[in-house]
Amino acid sequence: MLRQVLEALEQAQGPMPMDELSRQLGIERSALEGMVSFWVRKGRLTERNAATCSGHCGSSCGEDSTCVFASTGPRTIELVATPRSR
Repeated sequence: MLRQVLEALEQAQGPMPMDELSRQLGIERSALEGMVSFWVRKGRLTERNAATCSGHCGSSCGEDSTCVFASTGPRTIELVATPRSR
């Protein structure tokens, strides 16, 4: 099942929300949390909380922004980029 998590993210070719990954694999979110944590510790996956800006602050809110109008979006998971061998 751990391998299926990586394969699903390889096929997605980009970040995937935890809820979507849970639905796609048919895995309870609590079980998926443990699997994702395993791969994060191994350096194969990374987790992010997407920040969105409502536009009220007059600037672009980034992921590390302290803007009071920024809100945390869904938690996403993605593969860690690895250098390709020649």
